[in-house]
Amino acid sequence: MSREIEYRHAIREALDEELERDENVVIMGEEVARYNGAYKVTQGLWEKWGDKRVVDTPISEAGFIGMGIGASMLGVRPVMELMFWSFHSVAFDQLVNNAACVRYMSGGLINVPIVMRGPANGGTNVGATHSHIPEGLFAAFPGLKVCAPATPADAKGLMKAAIRDNDPVYVMENTLLYGNKGEVPDPADGDFVIPLGKADIKREGSDVSIIAHGRSVIHALAAAEKLKQEHGINAEVLDLRSIRPLDQEAILKTVMKTNRVVLVDESKGFGGVSAMVSHLIQEHAFDYLDAPIKRVTTLDAPAIYSPHVENEQLPNPRRIVEKVLSLG
Repeated sequence: MSREIEYRHAIREALDEELERDENVVIMGEEVARYNGAYKVTQGLWEKWGDKRVVDTPISEAGFIGMGIGASMLGVRPVMELMFWSFHSVAFDQLVNNAACVRYMSGGLINVPIVMRGPANGGTNVGATHSHIPEGLFAAFPGLKVCAPATPADAKGLMKAAIRDNDPVYVMENTLLYGNKGEVPDPADGDFVIPLGKADIKREGSDVSIIAHGRSVIHALAAAEKLKQEHGINAEVLDLRSIRPLDQEAILKTVMKTNRVVLVDESKGFGGVSAMVSHLIQEHAFDYLDAPIKRVTTLDAPAIYSPHVENEQLPNPRRIVEKVLSLG
């Protein structure tokens, strides 16, 4: 059985279930406790679990993320909320130089089972300093795992997997998805966990593969419907879900099936996630391609404040349709 719930509710449900399952799980971040989280993801959890399990922190990412990493090295499983992933830069040493390297440098003796989660997106017209999309940046560092759920079910299943993982997992959410509703399995039906590193076909197709992650999946699905209705093109939509580990098998399988591919990525085009996916395809499936690989990325400029212009800066269904049609 499943029921329709919001994306933010699905994350909250995952957090609640993991707090119940494992006494070492704690939630920390700015306003996550008494004020229910800036985006109400943690609403009600402080009242239920108390001060020791849901902890408000000072407005100091470098401080509380460093504290969380240290706690995780001693066996705690912290889930840290960043109000914006854009604030990662003030804690870069902790996020990359420490969290990513400790297990390797200790010869596997010290794990860092920490989750960093929060919004990583543009499109909310809050300016360049609050609109970074850094999944490609963090995926570039060995030792870190990165995922970007597009649906409520994926948000719940991936969050539970992230909390149970013994490595640092950075979950990139999107504020524009928090209110989206979707079918999520009922907790009464058992544990619902989606393994990291497993992509998902969100729409079967035969003519072209549209590969995306995060909110771009929603745009890809809308573009696929438009392509079918207006142009008779049957597009397959593959949701990466996990950026690192990356499901190379699923990527190559869909390309070998349709022989054409458009990659959709809210990162900037230079060095983005889709650049890595493009490389994998040309190296391992070049002979299956009937047309060049095409990409739809965020236009290469800091996030634009104007709502109408920022909507065009980011991937959108119209831009995806145009890119598919350009394949010929």
